[in-house]
Amino acid sequence: MLRTPSGGAGHGTAAADGGLMSIGTVLNVLREEFPEVTISKIRFLESEGLVEPQRTPSGYRKFSPEDVERLGHVLRMQRDHYLPLRVIREHLDAMARGEAVQLPVVGRQRGGETVLEPAEGPTAARVGRAELLAAAGIDESDLKEWESYGLLAPLEGGVYDAEAVTVASLVAELGRFGIEPRHLRVMKAAADREAGLVDQVVAPLKRHRNPQTRAHAEARTKELAALTVRLHAALVQTALGVRLP
Repeated sequence: MLRTPSGGAGHGTAAADGGLMSIGTVLNVLREEFPEVTISKIRFLESEGLVEPQRTPSGYRKFSPEDVERLGHVLRMQRDHYLPLRVIREHLDAMARGEAVQLPVVGRQRGGETVLEPAEGPTAARVGRAELLAAAGIDESDLKEWESYGLLAPLEGGVYDAEAVTVASLVAELGRFGIEPRHLRVMKAAADREAGLVDQVVAPLKRHRNPQTRAHAEARTKELAALTVRLHAALVQTALGVRLP
């Protein structure tokens, strides 16, 4: 469970506002469990209706402890169950109504149609093309263009890794700032190089004769991935001369 600040050094503003927190404070709270989360990610989840923080008269966001818990649920469902935002929203809304809810489901392609089944881990982390379009709020022409630049690619059977929903949503959000898909090829190339570096480090673990050591490779991969994401963000901020709150 996320631990929200209850006052003390560094959190006087939150205490003065009756427990309400700035987006920077929320970021620090969430990063204890989700080191890869960013200000942009929180704003994106807000734009998608996953959380509705209060606003000060000057327009600044103020998040309640309940908002932070809800964000934690969203990020946890994305990380652990690879669920698209639409499914997460429906699940959380049902919980808020006090309804008994089962583990959310994701789509898997079988025989040309999408079948819903429990999300138990990475093996269930697949979304169909139509579900990807709906979850990311894009159309077929957008997806075809992004695929032509290598930003997205279907797996065998025409389905996508559920993380494709996040990629597509972020590409769409960047597009609203005038950043076109062709501009993002350099980011895709950098990501591929970073992934290659991580694979190189964990390769000996994956080939080890001890099954426990091989199983440890996945945890090490996730740890290294989180570190590379944080380093990448820090390098970009340094290059731009800015610092996110």
